[in-house]
Amino acid sequence: MGTEELLTAAGVGFGDEVVVPSYATTGAAAAVRAVGATPVFADIDATSYCLAPAAVAEAITDRTAAIVPTDLFGYPADLIALQALAGGRPMPVIPHVERQVPGDTADALRRRRAHASYLDGRLTGVLTPRTAPGVDHRYHSYVVRVPGNGRPDRDAFARALRSRGVRCSVPVQTPVHRMPGFMREVWLPETERAAQECLALPVDADMSRRELHKVVAACNALGGLLPYGAAA
Repeated sequence: MGTEELLTAAGVGFGDEVVVPSYATTGAAAAVRAVGATPVFADIDATSYCLAPAAVAEAITDRTAAIVPTDLFGYPADLIALQALAGGRPMPVIPHVERQVPGDTADALRRRRAHASYLDGRLTGVLTPRTAPGVDHRYHSYVVRVPGNGRPDRDAFARALRSRGVRCSVPVQTPVHRMPGFMREVWLPETERAAQECLALPVDADMSRRELHKVVAACNALGGLLPYGAAA
């Protein structure tokens, strides 16, 4: 069943609130709206880009009927921590699945992780992803942060990479809480920072070592070594 059907099965409807991420597509918020409930946006974790349990806890009210997290870029949401927020009350955690990744086989996963490890060890012009111990990151996207002055520097960096023949994309152009139809006056600092700084680099399973080296050479030519968080 899809998210909308799961929310309906859980009894979520008019008058209810459901906590969702804003750093994502509109999918989760739209599913909540479709059952008559109100999406409430909570901030993300700076490492996983998924809903931050502490931020969700602050967003919960007496009207909260469910939490709908989304795995992002292959990094799984912390379902155990989110489920613990319910305490003794009925408040299901219903993961929203955006899409199935084509060719997401064990071999493709192994190759993407190997490619990510290669980039981790060689990139110096960007802030590379971090993964908490024990987390099963599937690297559907390899998302870095571009240090500097937020969106202007990130966008200029992306243009420079493309001019060097390196594919890249902004993974989330606009947080959902700033989109028409979903606008909310809410302060989500990590969401805003990620939208300003993040860039997805290629890490496809079929990439060659030469292609990976091209990504590294292009990125490193555009910036120097910075410790993680230096641009925060």
